[in-house]
Amino acid sequence: MNTSRRTVLGAALGGAAAAALPGSALATSAAAASWRLRWSPTASGDGMRAWETVEDDRADSHTAGQPHIRTEGANWRFTMHMVDRDSSTDRQRQEVTGCRKGDSYLRWLPGQTWRLTYKMFLPSSLKATTSFTHIMQMKQPGQGSSPIVVQSLRRVDGVQTIELQLFTSGLLIGRTALAPLHDAWTDVDFQMKIGNGSSGSIRWILKSGGTTLIDKSRTGIDTFLDDRVRPKWGIYRSLGDTSGSLKDCHMLLTDMRAYQLD
Repeated sequence: MNTSRRTVLGAALGGAAAAALPGSALATSAAAASWRLRWSPTASGDGMRAWETVEDDRADSHTAGQPHIRTEGANWRFTMHMVDRDSSTDRQRQEVTGCRKGDSYLRWLPGQTWRLTYKMFLPSSLKATTSFTHIMQMKQPGQGSSPIVVQSLRRVDGVQTIELQLFTSGLLIGRTALAPLHDAWTDVDFQMKIGNGSSGSIRWILKSGGTTLIDKSRTGIDTFLDDRVRPKWGIYRSLGDTSGSLKDCHMLLTDMRAYQLD
């Protein structure tokens, strides 16, 4: 294990790195091969067993508000109240991890290429903040391990944005305005080749109402820490926001799919 690459979570992502350039070896390889569907849970059928783990108020800070993560019709709902606290009391966390299939789960390993597609609904109450607000992460399992990739809601010069950043290096993959995503369903398409050093790739696409809001790729990047990679979804945010943007809020997810590139 490369222990020098493990860091404690909690520092807000700071600064903007260079914007990602279009074009991706990942996209090229996808055109020559095919995506194999590996995971397609439904809220009504699989419920909370869609996930490898569920982190619902793990500090038991707001019993009256539980469950904070639940199914709602065809959707999974993540609710955050202002009184909710994580075990580290300077932040809030309601998240799920991994892609469960029955009694096992998908293992994302070096050399593999994975694609996640899903729909998310972000109400206007879920705002971008001056400190970190993550709504999706790619991580190495285990307590205290650093994220690899984070999809975050961030205020930049007072403007609400949504961004994707390679956390380990601070490299910005892409960023776009958050306003068109509020109170609407957004299609997310996230593709990742898992690799050490410069052998990884990422492509990130957001669409709303048939309109592509952003399509950014980056090749030659490090997308692996140790053991394996697994996705996380939910609301994980710092209480250190200085813009007054923290409110009771929620997020909806549906049509979750995971594909592996053959």
